[in-house]
Amino acid sequence: HIIGVDGGGSTCRVAIASFGGQVLGAANGAAANPSTSMVQAVACLNETLQAARSNAGLSATEFSCAAVHAGLAGVISAEIASAVADAMPFDRVSVTDDRPTNMIGALGGEDGFLAALGTGSFLGRQKRDNQHFVGGWGLVLGDQASGAWIGRALLSRVLEWRDGLHPVSPLLEQVFADHGNDPARIVLSATEAEPTAFGELALPVLQAAAEGDQAGLAIAGEAGAYVQQALDLLGFQPGDPLCLAGGIGPHLSPYLAARYKKNLVAPRGTALDGALRLAAGIAAQGPQ
Repeated sequence: HIIGVDGGGSTCRVAIASFGGQVLGAANGAAANPSTSMVQAVACLNETLQAARSNAGLSATEFSCAAVHAGLAGVISAEIASAVADAMPFDRVSVTDDRPTNMIGALGGEDGFLAALGTGSFLGRQKRDNQHFVGGWGLVLGDQASGAWIGRALLSRVLEWRDGLHPVSPLLEQVFADHGNDPARIVLSATEAEPTAFGELALPVLQAAAEGDQAGLAIAGEAGAYVQQALDLLGFQPGDPLCLAGGIGPHLSPYLAARYKKNLVAPRGTALDGALRLAAGIAAQGPQ
């Protein structure tokens, strides 16, 4: 059997399949980001794995002999990957961050480029089974063009407008009013906010931009410019396949130049599909 795991800051998903790819059982769990909390991540992983095992009807032996790949947000070092792998009850298990699983899930075995823009973000290139990435470092130091980044940029722009640095727009006035026209409330809410809370503001920004709001257009334009810069760094050429994925990705298409949109492709699958594909590669190598 093969087992794929997709874990992040809000959910953990597990699927158990036959070597041929038929899914036999699956389960969803809570957050599994080992950089945020190793203890919580490991507990969630093992709980969700056992739930999937129960749903698939596997014996303890069948379960422990499976080939496993886990792609988790927050796996930022080999030490973290090793610690997570050691905490799971398998002999054949590999652990990476969630960029490879997202890339393989979205592009399958095909060459191309991926802009994965959800609550967080990264961009990548896949060519002949080799992958190269830009970003994915979290909201504090990165995640440009992500939902969380767009939401944070909106709140920053509201305060900058309040200071007189930008012209007024309906979007800025509405957000200011939503916070009682009080800059202190904006600062306090941002101080306590998780990335997902910032991300909830992203689609209203993009909707406002689509309606011609100048503040929304400025933020969306900056996000689009970052995507183009990262794609150029990765070696993008006009006509290369480009997948805009995640809750934000497709919404940024209007803010990309025509040369980047000549060959847009829809995602072929999810990060969980990518994890299963990598697990199948482990299984094909045979027992350890």
